Amino acid sequence: MAKYLLDTNVVLRFSNPSDAQHDLSTEAVATLLFQGNECYLTAQILIELWVVATRPVDVNGLGWSVEQTRDITEQLLDHFPVAGETSQIFPSWFALVTDNRIKGKRAHDARVTAVMLTSGISHILTLNPNDFSGVPGITIVRPQQVLSEAMTTE
Repeated sequence: MAKYLLDTNVVLRFSNPSDAQHDLSTEAVATLLFQGNECYLTAQILIELWVVATRPVDVNGLGWSVEQTRDITEQLLDHFPVAGETSQIFPSWFALVTDNRIKGKRAHDARVTAVMLTSGISHILTLNPNDFSGVPGITIVRPQQVLSEAMTTE
């Protein structure tokens, strides 16, 4: 079985029952776990979740209180391991951004990829595959893909 990193966009959606993609994200994660795969978070994913969750709704956030966000974060920590922050992450990130000519906001996603590569996590479950495209060493998987593949193997 494979190790999957859960991208921020997936974690936000399965943590928010009112999101239109809540069911899709929740079912995809449940399917991966049912199949025996391992699902991980990173410190950066949890920080990004905090930023979006506590940002006001009028600036594209969820408008959650600190207490609500803390509770959700603690639930996530109870259910998913967090990939370790090691000294190898920065050199891996630096190589990724220079070798792949990554610019701007994608540098944040390259750090997520560096954590994956240094932690032996081979797959990322994401709703935004373009954020990770063109970076060698990882397999990009969309929630829809997980569910359609599960249906064809039944």
